[in-house]
Amino acid sequence: MKIKSVALSLALVTSLLGLAVGLLAADPKSAPVRPAGKQPTLKVDASPIGDSKTVVTSYADALESIRPAVISVYSSKIVRQQVPDFLRQFGAQGREQKQRGLGSGVLISTDGFIITNNHVIDEADEVKVLLNDEREFTAKVIGTDPKTDVAVIKIEAENLPAATLADSTKLRVGDVVFAIGNPLGVGQTVTMGIVSATGRRVGILDEVGGYEDFIQTDAAINQGNSGGALIDARGRLVGINSAIISTSSGNIGIGFAIPVNLASNIMHSLIDTGTVARGYLGVSTDAITADMAESFGLKADQKGVIITDLNPADGPAAKAGLKREDIIVAINDKVVTTRDDLRLIIAQTPPNTKIAVKFIRDGKTQSKDVTLGKLQDDNAPEGELIAGISVSPLTAELRRELRVDDRVDGVVVTEIAPGSPYRETFPQGAVIEQLNRVPLTDLATAKRALRDGRNIALVYYRGVYRYVMFTVR
Repeated sequence: MKIKSVALSLALVTSLLGLAVGLLAADPKSAPVRPAGKQPTLKVDASPIGDSKTVVTSYADALESIRPAVISVYSSKIVRQQVPDFLRQFGAQGREQKQRGLGSGVLISTDGFIITNNHVIDEADEVKVLLNDEREFTAKVIGTDPKTDVAVIKIEAENLPAATLADSTKLRVGDVVFAIGNPLGVGQTVTMGIVSATGRRVGILDEVGGYEDFIQTDAAINQGNSGGALIDARGRLVGINSAIISTSSGNIGIGFAIPVNLASNIMHSLIDTGTVARGYLGVSTDAITADMAESFGLKADQKGVIITDLNPADGPAAKAGLKREDIIVAINDKVVTTRDDLRLIIAQTPPNTKIAVKFIRDGKTQSKDVTLGKLQDDNAPEGELIAGISVSPLTAELRRELRVDDRVDGVVVTEIAPGSPYRETFPQGAVIEQLNRVPLTDLATAKRALRDGRNIALVYYRGVYRYVMFTVR
C-alpha cells in the first residue's frame, strides 16, 4: 500500500499541460511577504447541516456559490542538473531546468487570501493562480506550515468570490461532502461522497513530526486536487484536500482533508507572524491500558493519558501543580483518550493561553488551570535564531568575505528562508551585534537574549549601524 500526496507530479504535469504551461511563465519571481497585521474578513456559518427529510435531486444550487472560490495553483522552480565529479573539476556545470507542479487552492477572503497545501508550493520560485474566470495572477507566499501541510498565499485583487467556512467539529460520519479541485489538469471537477471518518491519523506527516486530524472521505480525490476544497451539502468549506492512500497512483476511495478549523487557525498565525506558534504543556505521557487502569484504581474502560515525567521541572505543568502519575482526561472539556489527542489539542492552542486540565489523582477527579508555554521547533534549521533567519558567529573568514570592520562583533545572518516574516528586517550578511542590549557572540547567547514579544537589535550592515525593532510570538 502506498501513501501519496495528491499534487500532480512534476514530470506528469509537464506532459499534460504542454503549451498551456508556457502561458504561465515570464512573470517576475514572486517574493514572500507578510501584510502588516492584516487579517482577512471571513464568512462563517457554524450551524449543523441538519436532518431535513426532503428528497434532494440536485446539489447544483448549494455548489454554485462556492465553485468560483476554488482555483488552480501552478508552481515552478529552477533546478540544476547534477554533474559528475570528474567533469566538475574541469568547470562543467549542470544545465538549469524549470520544474512545474499543479494543485488547487481556496479563496477564503474577497481581497485575495488563499489556503492551499504546503506541498503544492514547497520550494517554489514562482506561484501562479488561475481563477475560474480565466484571470491569472502571480501569488505571494504569506507563510507555510509543513507540520499540518497548510500554506497561505495571496493575490492582489478585490471583490473576489470567497468560500463560507463551516464548523468542521460538527461533521459526522455519513455527512454528504464534495471534493472540488483541478485533478490531472483537466479543469475544475466536482466529486461526491460522504465523510468516512474523522480524526484520522495515518502517518502522512510523520517525517516532519506533523499534526494529523484528517477528515476521511470517499469523494474522489486525484493528483492535482491537493489544496482544493472539501464542501458540505450546504456549499460550505469543511476541509482542505491533502492526500490519498492508494495501491496505485489514483483514487480508490480513501482520501484525506485537513479540517477547516485547523487550517483556519494555522492561516491566522501565518498571516500575523509568518510562522506558527504552538502551545507547550511540559509533560511526558503514556497511554492508560486496562491493566494500568486497575493498578491506579480506575475502571478497566476508563481512558486518559498518565504523566510519566514533568519536563522541564519548572515548566507550565509543574508550575500549575500537576504531578507524575496524574491521569489527564480532558483539556478545556475536550476529552483526552490518547497521547495524540493531548498533543493535538495543546499544539492548536496558542502560547500563554490559560487552559483547564482535568485529571485524576488518587482516584479523585481534579482540575487545574495551566498557562501554556511556547513549543520550540525541534525541526528548525540548524543555526536558526528566529523564524527563517539563520545566524553564525562572525569568523575571520566571514569578516574578510563581507568586508566587516575589525571593531564589529556579533553574529552574521547567513541564510534567510523564503517565507520568513523577518526578511526585510535582517538582510543576509547583516551583523547582529546586540540583542536587547546583550552583546552577541554565537547562536546560544542570541537565543538567551531573545524574548517573546518586542525585541530591539543593534545591526551593522554595509558600514552603517542601526537599531531595529521586531516582534517574536
